[in-house]
Amino acid sequence: MSNPEAEPQPSPSPTPGGGGGRAVDDDFTRTAKKDGRQVATLRRLMLGNQFIVESDVYPVGTMRVEPVRPGPYLFGSRDEASAFIEETTLPVEYLGCEIS
Repeated sequence: MSNPEAEPQPSPSPTPGGGGGRAVDDDFTRTAKKDGRQVATLRRLMLGNQFIVESDVYPVGTMRVEPVRPGPYLFGSRDEASAFIEETTLPVEYLGCEIS
């Protein structure tokens, strides 16, 4: 059974707590491609002592050029954010996407 407190929560803005700081790219990104076409990108950002995962999703079978951007998702540690990215890309890989 899933613990609701452990589930990532979308943050209403990329500057949680109103600190006014700017998120810094943490150099951890995963991109999913299907038949050579990018379908999703997840990237980890650092803001103070918190970590944000941003996502770009390109729906398959549409002519949409701009990605859908669910999230951002806020985490209290680098490991939690990394685990979220890895666990999110695993089922996409099972569906035949190449992860890089």
